[in-house]
Amino acid sequence: MQIITDKLVGLPIERSPVEIVERKGKGHPDTLCDRAAEEMSMALSRVYLEKFGRIQHHNVDKCVLVGGRSEAVFGGGKVTAPIQLIMVGRAVQQAGKIKIPVQELACDTTAAWLPKAVRFLRPNKDIVVKTQIKQGSADLRAVFDGSAPMANDTSFGVGYAPLSETEGLVYTAEHFLNSAEMKKKHPEVGEDIKVMGVRMKDAIRLTVAIAFVSRFVKSKEQYSEQRDDIAKLLHGLAKRITKRPVTIVVNSADKPERGSFYLTVTGTSAECGDDGQVGRGNRANGLITPYRPMTLEATAGKNPVTHTGKLYNIVAQRIADRLTASKDISEVHCYLVSQIGRPITEPQVLNVKARSRLSTAALRDRCGKVAAEALQELPFLWKQLMAGKIQLF
Repeated sequence: MQIITDKLVGLPIERSPVEIVERKGKGHPDTLCDRAAEEMSMALSRVYLEKFGRIQHHNVDKCVLVGGRSEAVFGGGKVTAPIQLIMVGRAVQQAGKIKIPVQELACDTTAAWLPKAVRFLRPNKDIVVKTQIKQGSADLRAVFDGSAPMANDTSFGVGYAPLSETEGLVYTAEHFLNSAEMKKKHPEVGEDIKVMGVRMKDAIRLTVAIAFVSRFVKSKEQYSEQRDDIAKLLHGLAKRITKRPVTIVVNSADKPERGSFYLTVTGTSAECGDDGQVGRGNRANGLITPYRPMTLEATAGKNPVTHTGKLYNIVAQRIADRLTASKDISEVHCYLVSQIGRPITEPQVLNVKARSRLSTAALRDRCGKVAAEALQELPFLWKQLMAGKIQLF
């Protein structure tokens, strides 16, 4: 394994003329797919540990959501055609006489987490769960069955730190809108929220889409009042985060003159035709950042023991966070790539790019120590994942 360290060149992100940042909330169709895939992976892992004493090979990271149909009106409405959540992937479903009831497990698991993610989305009524999970291939099972954790794919992971001011604002804004405090003050705020932040020079614009829950909105006048109040609260939040001028627009697609408002029955656009897919939403740091290093790998649904498409994104982020905790290093980009069949602790290459005032030798030494320590944690990350202690999207 090689740990290659070099210095970042070019403008720091805060000094670049343009920055684009996005975050999709927990009720967005893409985020629902990520959550469904990851919850299913964790459920399978628990069953495997109970039945076999170890986590068996599985990847259920191809979940898709087919939007339903609804009729939302001020004061109420109904779902007229349910959402379809289709879980796709590979998993060990039988070993000897022991069978794993995959379809039943998928339905029970979804029924347990879904109401916590979207308050008014009813499992088995507003949403139907289906599975297309097949038995895994023999060669990948053999890789997984080795005595040491071996990578079951050739994948790469990336991470960077710290977040820019715009990134922090976008991330915090979505969490603020989906907080328990906000739901108490504004129950009409649905969980399907998307925040797009655009910084041009020093000016930041947030375009915020919020699926309003129709039962809490009695008229178009009340809708407008609620929307404007939410925008004011976001302005207050922004002032606590940045001194830059911030413009905030909420539900800019509304057309009051046509009677068109962003109303939903359940709080997610998935009820009215919007589809979703694993991997199209937030990256492992919770953001979508085209001006930063990114990977197209979906972290959700991949097995937590050997799939580097999941593990390397976590480790790359940890390395970046730990290095930038020092005042001597102001920015880090970290990249790792695996090779199928090799130990997960031995990536083909680990590249750290840093913006630092340290000498080249001192920087190489610091990065090497931090990276080596993080790699040794890889075989144990699955326990933290199963305990829900690691953010994936």
